[in-house]
Amino acid sequence: MHNKRVISTDQAPAAIGPYSQAIAFGPLLFTSGQIPLDPANGAIVPGDIQAQTRRVLDNVKAVLQAAGAGMEHVVKTTVFIKDMNDFEKINQIYGEYFPSPSPARSLVQVARLPKDVGVEIEVIAAPGHEHGHGHGSSGGCGCGG
Repeated sequence: MHNKRVISTDQAPAAIGPYSQAIAFGPLLFTSGQIPLDPANGAIVPGDIQAQTRRVLDNVKAVLQAAGAGMEHVVKTTVFIKDMNDFEKINQIYGEYFPSPSPARSLVQVARLPKDVGVEIEVIAAPGHEHGHGHGSSGGCGCGG
């Protein structure tokens, strides 16, 4: 049986409600959505949508690192944006953080995001998936490895 483990770091914005920055469960890591807050002062980063996207992905990276993972372990992202007209600008920065093979992704425009920011991103990662999770090398986890 897998245990749920809370992941927390001061290198990303602190959770400000009844949620965790991330939860590790078995071989998977689920992050909460990150918005472009500077973890040093809690303020929204100044600048355009690309500056916001970069801060969001830096926050995601910090949460992953707190769990011993990296961007290369991300298997799925969900991107929430305020304006679909920002898609190309967001995508340009996103591509810098997720080189090929890129994770699966959903991207949707939403009516409003916390603190009226332009972008929020959450991820699912599979760090250290070397069959050290009790399923042996027969692929009992379903990964085929």
